[in-house]
Amino acid sequence: MHRRQFTLSALGLSIAPRLFAATKTGRKVVVAFAQDTMANDWRAAQVRDLREALAVRPEIEFLFSDAGGDTARQVQDIENFAARSVDVLITSPRDAELMREPIARVHRRGIPVILLSRRVNGEEFTHFVTADNRAIARQAAQHLARRLKGKGRILVLQHIPTTTPGQLRTEGFLDELKNHPGLQVAAIKRADSQRALAILKVEEALAEKLAFDAIYAQSDSMALGAIMALKKNGIDPKTLPITGIDFISDARAAILAGELDASFTYPTFGREGAEAALTLIDGGKPASKERIVPSITVTRENAERVKPIF
Repeated sequence: MHRRQFTLSALGLSIAPRLFAATKTGRKVVVAFAQDTMANDWRAAQVRDLREALAVRPEIEFLFSDAGGDTARQVQDIENFAARSVDVLITSPRDAELMREPIARVHRRGIPVILLSRRVNGEEFTHFVTADNRAIARQAAQHLARRLKGKGRILVLQHIPTTTPGQLRTEGFLDELKNHPGLQVAAIKRADSQRALAILKVEEALAEKLAFDAIYAQSDSMALGAIMALKKNGIDPKTLPITGIDFISDARAAILAGELDASFTYPTFGREGAEAALTLIDGGKPASKERIVPSITVTRENAERVKPIF
């Protein structure tokens, strides 16, 4: 089935000033982004950040596709872009193992492949931009250990477990909990970084009469969904610590209101991905195969000073 691909104008956003000269041939240079889903605010922002950063170059045509959260569709989108012989392919793979070989095939064709946020279980790609998900998870566990004074049960709302962030945000958290024997995981409930699904999963936990003293949400969308579910069920979210990841504007508001205890900045990496693409287009190569973008712990003490990622 043919997948719809989107151009810049489909985003409904204005083009940035043209700051660079076009190529001598006048040929359009095509940068394509095979996105997992546009239903998630963070992923939509990732596309916007890429678009804005690439729009400074008039010779670049930016395309993106929306796989609707379906791995098979994302693979098909990648194959469609490769068949068009795009100049640079960017993607954020939904499944680290199942998408390893499709991405490797594109890379073997000589098309540069940039991975954003999520990597594959292999080395056949050109450049990978992310933050240290394992370290962020450990910091979340340490924060909750301090807030719970080393004793309590934690409900985990899990990001997509087939993605490397979902895996590392779980592994790092569980590893750190080994240093805090008084802390236990009440349950791990998959909510795929979707606010609506997080609401359902927290309500499910409450219906099961699951005892928990804190919530570790592996994204702010899930943390905000958890807050909504608690309120709906007559529980004040200020009575138990909740941590998220991303630090979006809604998370800042929740932190300042005392409803979210902490978040950890996790940029979209759109601008960093565009920077790598432009380097490749200009005949260079990124300084390293992997680029780790620093993350900041955000609490009520510094929430007003740290800029949300969107």
